[in-house]
Amino acid sequence: MNSLEAFLFQYAAEGVLVVDADGVIERINPAAVALLNLTDTTLVGVTTTQLFAADRALMSLLTDADQKMVPLSNERMAQGVAKTLDGKRYVLLHDVTEQQTLETGREALIRRVAHDLKNPLNALNGYADLVERTGELNDAQHKFLKRISQTTSKLYEVANKLVDIAWIEAGMPLQHVPVELASITREVLSELAPAAHKKQIYIINSIPNEFPPVMGDPKRLQQTIYYLLDNAITYSLTESHVAIHAWHQENEVSYMVADQGIGITPDEHDKIWDRMWRSSDERVREIPGGGIGLAFAKTIIQRHGGHIWVESDLDQGATFTFKLPLVRGG
Repeated sequence: MNSLEAFLFQYAAEGVLVVDADGVIERINPAAVALLNLTDTTLVGVTTTQLFAADRALMSLLTDADQKMVPLSNERMAQGVAKTLDGKRYVLLHDVTEQQTLETGREALIRRVAHDLKNPLNALNGYADLVERTGELNDAQHKFLKRISQTTSKLYEVANKLVDIAWIEAGMPLQHVPVELASITREVLSELAPAAHKKQIYIINSIPNEFPPVMGDPKRLQQTIYYLLDNAITYSLTESHVAIHAWHQENEVSYMVADQGIGITPDEHDKIWDRMWRSSDERVREIPGGGIGLAFAKTIIQRHGGHIWVESDLDQGATFTFKLPLVRGG
């Protein structure tokens, strides 16, 4: 280990353990000693079974698990990742207690907002039903009532997204781990397959499996890709195509989603990123939506140090592209 590696090992905030094939500790840094609440710092040469026999989660990481949540003392929690290289087991522990606490608070806020919305939403739907029963309605009135029903059914979802955006814009921490864009894209496509099949939309995914990872928050980047693809499917014409492509150049990765749908007029290119904004195009107004997805996507990409834009014209489809920094090892 050279001087730089020794420095990083000594002062890293994450706990690091290196164990040989016989389960003997070869190296353990101060952060790991503190996280695992060990009192003895001279642990090199001690077997892991002597120290951690009662800790099933940690022992699993030290033997065969690639990832595991490891309970710590004082009701704290660490996210553990491990890998075997050249016969040695390397374990990295990252304290995620604060992050989990913030996430719990966010979920509690979403539940509270949804609860507070429940009664007025039920009232809106109830009054809409009553209007239909009071007498004959003309076509315009039927249309307006349909929109009321569509809007109220979307408000719960919109509330959740708004809380998410507010949470992220407030500076709440994101994860910074290697993210495989090809992998999370496949997960999103699996989730959206029924919607694409219903509209007979053929999705072309040309992202290679061997694609360099980016550093970021996998959950939030997956949400971003979901919103971009969901929009592409929603606003595409029946029996059309949606294309996904990604490439990398030097220090950045580009990710593109292109559809053959309604399109966006040039004067609306800047407006689509605003929360709750929706196009004046009647075809768009006929489709239920909260105008949150693109605002969320822009916020997430910017929080990752990237940028996102659209290229489109009316009735010519839309192409959304974002760029993220490509982090390479030295």
